[in-house]
Amino acid sequence: MGGAGEGLGAAGGVPGERAGGAGAARGRPHLLLLELPPGLSLEPLIGAIAAGNAVALKPSELAPATARFLEENIGEYLDATAVKVIQGGPAVGEQLMEHRWDKVLFTGCPRVARVVMAAAAKHLTPVALELGGKCPCIFDAVAGRRNLQTSVNRVIFAKWSSCAGQACIAIDYVLVEERFAPTLIKVLKSTLKRFIADSDQMARIVNGRHFQRLSNLLKDPAVAASVLHGGGLDAKNLRSIEPTILLNPPLDSAIMTEEIFGPLLPIITVKKIEDSIAFVRARPKPLAVYAFTDSAPLKRRIVEETSSGSVTFNDAVVQFGVDTLPFGGVGQSGFGQYHGKYSFEMFSHKKAVLRRGFLVEAMLRYPPWDEQKIAMMRHLFRYDYVRFIFTFLGLRR
Repeated sequence: MGGAGEGLGAAGGVPGERAGGAGAARGRPHLLLLELPPGLSLEPLIGAIAAGNAVALKPSELAPATARFLEENIGEYLDATAVKVIQGGPAVGEQLMEHRWDKVLFTGCPRVARVVMAAAAKHLTPVALELGGKCPCIFDAVAGRRNLQTSVNRVIFAKWSSCAGQACIAIDYVLVEERFAPTLIKVLKSTLKRFIADSDQMARIVNGRHFQRLSNLLKDPAVAASVLHGGGLDAKNLRSIEPTILLNPPLDSAIMTEEIFGPLLPIITVKKIEDSIAFVRARPKPLAVYAFTDSAPLKRRIVEETSSGSVTFNDAVVQFGVDTLPFGGVGQSGFGQYHGKYSFEMFSHKKAVLRRGFLVEAMLRYPPWDEQKIAMMRHLFRYDYVRFIFTFLGLRR
């Protein structure tokens, strides 16, 4: 998920093959899973094992405690010959990619994804990428105080919950009509004060490098001038950043061109809420599009006119917990889907198997092709089965 650290995963062997539709592992496929912790490591791992693969899992080195937890527990509870956790940084990832794998799943940022794909291309290894991007939230003028408050609660959950925006599916920015923006901002501010009374209730930034990256986003004078709420930085207090709301920062600034991956929320105003569709379309395809609206026509247009890994109406982030929905991106936000049965399918190879007997044999397929055979083939191609039978019997009609 772009920014916090990349993980790699691989499996050794050949992905489980399903012959004639039935799941049957033939041999042991080798998969490489390059993953972020912990759910993004375990969920595809389950699908890979279910499909009959052996797996090499490289967790992100930027979350060492979780990586150590995965190594200790996977080694204790799973067959070490089938699943292997490999620790290390970028150099280890590069060494892993020198080997031939049956499939590679990478979770991380587009920059590293290009390196992974280039390395996989040497062996023509298929790759699935989960990358993230700037997930927009289209916020229509929601009718009713209760619905407005519920919508704001869900936006705060999706942006400033347990991971402080450090998730690929977190809301990156909000699009709202000019006339409704003051109302939305007012409710956001008051709700944030109730939900997050002090910085101790906020998750910390994953490491110093990413804390500095987020700090630099706010140092741009034009961006700093757009801050309406928060903006406080506390490097000494375990890399804490106050929940921050910005109004109309420059669209060409880093905060609006790069995935934020942190507790900073730009709010961009549009004349009409329908204009938000063109805004989204003009940018790289995101992993998710969120929209809070009661308008059926707007919902239909968002589904039909935008391209993203998923669309969620009147909530955000929760689609990740629905295992009956595929999870994955499109374009720059990645490709390949997993979750539930989709994990099994992604790590499976659908091998076509056809079985025939010797009782019936159509001599029509063999030379020499005389006039009768040619006529029969002509009738078959035209789906004229009556003429075909007459010709086969040597009768004329």
